[in-house]
Amino acid sequence: MDQARVEIQVLSSLSQIDASDWDACACPEAARGGRPYDPFTTHRFLSALEQSGSVGRETGWQPQYLACYLEGDLIACAPLYAKGHSQGEYVFDHNWAHAYEQAGGRYYPKLQIAVPFTPATGRRFLVRPEYEEIGTSALVQGAVQLASDNQLSSLHVTFCTEREVKNGSDIGLLSRSTQQFHWLNNGYETFDDFLAALSSRKRKNIRKERRQAQGFGGIIETYTGADLRPEHWDAFWEFYQDTGSRKWGSPYLTRAFFDIVHETMADDMALVLAERDGVPVAGALNFIGSDVLYGRYWGCAEHHPCLHFELCYYQAIDLAIEMGLARVEAGAQGEHKLARGYLPAETHSLHWIADPGFRAAVEQYLEAERAAVDEEIEILTRYGPFKRTYVEEQE
Repeated sequence: MDQARVEIQVLSSLSQIDASDWDACACPEAARGGRPYDPFTTHRFLSALEQSGSVGRETGWQPQYLACYLEGDLIACAPLYAKGHSQGEYVFDHNWAHAYEQAGGRYYPKLQIAVPFTPATGRRFLVRPEYEEIGTSALVQGAVQLASDNQLSSLHVTFCTEREVKNGSDIGLLSRSTQQFHWLNNGYETFDDFLAALSSRKRKNIRKERRQAQGFGGIIETYTGADLRPEHWDAFWEFYQDTGSRKWGSPYLTRAFFDIVHETMADDMALVLAERDGVPVAGALNFIGSDVLYGRYWGCAEHHPCLHFELCYYQAIDLAIEMGLARVEAGAQGEHKLARGYLPAETHSLHWIADPGFRAAVEQYLEAERAAVDEEIEILTRYGPFKRTYVEEQE
């Protein structure tokens, strides 16, 4: 197929693309009514970020969506943003920016193919199934050309899939490895089945933490779909603001984001609330994929021992087992998750650097970093909470 016939457009708003056309590229597996592999690149999620003002020129995340057309039909697209900083990415390049600017360069703005504020692995080059090769090539070339034409320092593709890393590396992009902690469902039918795979000491500790957490003086409920109510978001917004101000200085998401996803994505979410006398005192928000539960946000109005572990990690495991999901991704960082049954997992990103000398320095850095990440994953897995027989089965 002649790539010269592909037309690439840069769009400032998703309202310029029909939702069904975008989703035919982003989540073709949902065409027959099932769940998307993950909900984060769907038109409804990205539109909620845009419509709520969570992304936009003033936020440092300026939409520059890529759209590839063949004979008038959308065959590929990508959530591309012009970035004026490195906040909300979770693949940290602050040291790159500092080094480049110390040498007299201008690191920002840069281009980022990503889901804002969402460290969850998923497809970043969104292509209709029958156009994988030509669509992916057009997206990569289009993004690099956009960066080059505008004399930008770099292009970054974060939390992409292993397949995208291979394809990107084959055409000259630099690959980077980082790590998270994921819980894997080894065919468990109950939480006790999961506990049985742990060492005795870790098993006892988790049971103790769950008893402490559930003794906070109220009940824990999970809401999804039609059970979600506007007042739930009123409470969760207060929790989210507190966490956001402590972690990032100010929340990434606006209040309007939660109102919009309540209307458009209720079936994609599971909100876990700790309530006392009908009043929420803490909560954790998860998004639901076809085979993965994604833990995203947590907050509280009161501190209670181990309640964070219960709502974010143990309730997520309960829900994943109940729904038959293969994995829980509990967000970025956090070695404390290891003791709670979440094992280290490699995550990936791709990078294009304009300056040849800077690119060579970054490539050398990435090689050393990759070896260190591999070693850390191996060590953490061996010293994790599982019985030795389980660890050997995973190797």
